[in-house]
Amino acid sequence: MKITLSIIKADIGSIGGHIKPSQKLLQTVKDYIEEKGEGLLIDSYIGHTGDDIAILSTHQKGVLNKEIHKLCWEAFLAGTEAAKSQGLYGAGQDLLKTAFSGNVKGMGPAVAEMEIEEREAEPFLFFAADKTDPGVYNLPLYLSFADPMYAPGFMLSPKMKKGFKFVIMDVAYTKGDKIIELKAPEELYDIAALLRDPERFVVESISSRATGKQAVSVSTTRLHNIAGKYVGKDDPVTLVRTQKDFPATGEILSPYTIGHYVAGFMRGSHNGPLMPVKKNSSISFFDGPPIVNCLAFCVKDGKLTEPADVFDHPYWDYVRTKVAGKAEEIRRQGFFGAAMLPYSELEYGGIVETLKKLEKKFTIRK
Repeated sequence: MKITLSIIKADIGSIGGHIKPSQKLLQTVKDYIEEKGEGLLIDSYIGHTGDDIAILSTHQKGVLNKEIHKLCWEAFLAGTEAAKSQGLYGAGQDLLKTAFSGNVKGMGPAVAEMEIEEREAEPFLFFAADKTDPGVYNLPLYLSFADPMYAPGFMLSPKMKKGFKFVIMDVAYTKGDKIIELKAPEELYDIAALLRDPERFVVESISSRATGKQAVSVSTTRLHNIAGKYVGKDDPVTLVRTQKDFPATGEILSPYTIGHYVAGFMRGSHNGPLMPVKKNSSISFFDGPPIVNCLAFCVKDGKLTEPADVFDHPYWDYVRTKVAGKAEEIRRQGFFGAAMLPYSELEYGGIVETLKKLEKKFTIRK
């Protein structure tokens, strides 16, 4: 059976700053999808990561479908009204356009979708991150889909050994989708050369070279490219199919033990380690740290199982402790150097006005 997996996510309001959505807000979005999605969706799951609400749905409408995107857009509008009624912070923050124009790409919400032919058993992972940008997935995806040190399937699985095709987007280009297709392992060093710069180059999708089947879809939205100013971090989502022709679930999760440093944290202007957290976790320390949660599902005829929370395991408590230590160390550095993002990422924030004023006061010594 051919189905489409869609994730559409937005920050539309939060309790106490950038902490978490209220129960009323979350329930409003759930009720809207349940009522208005009848006959349109096969199944859905709605949850939050930090202050972002994500709608996962299954349907047979294909990717970028107007009806599906409009349903989610209007659910977020209904949620925004609920947020306003409670005086929540940042009500409708990620809804950057006023009129729906066919799909929500370029309107603020993050989108990750795949149209797939269901396998006999169809396991997949739903990742959602908060207080960071789309390049957060670059390193984990590189390690899972190109490195046998993290994915021994490259030595043990004949189909995996044939490698994967990476589609990488230059998200700094705003006139259209500027992409490049590179093949692993032959072009591994070229892939690495791009993915090392996660603020500019972002994995958009990955496909099996053995079968042609898509394994990964990543949201690539950069909010400041749409708004022309800082309006919050992009908080990306990702779909990853696992097992058989693709890396095993454990191989996909393995890189998240690193707690790699990513952009985000307070005011979206700092670097911090990515912390794998349990589902529906909130934000705290220094408006962070950057977090990611992951829910595992199986799907049959478009119907979802209940989610398995893959980071809700004693091992990940150990990882979270390590990541907390890394966060503490870099925060001791305050605003200085690598603790804060480079100017190219700060140019949408208030520091630009300060620098412009100071520039006028500089003199050339004779």
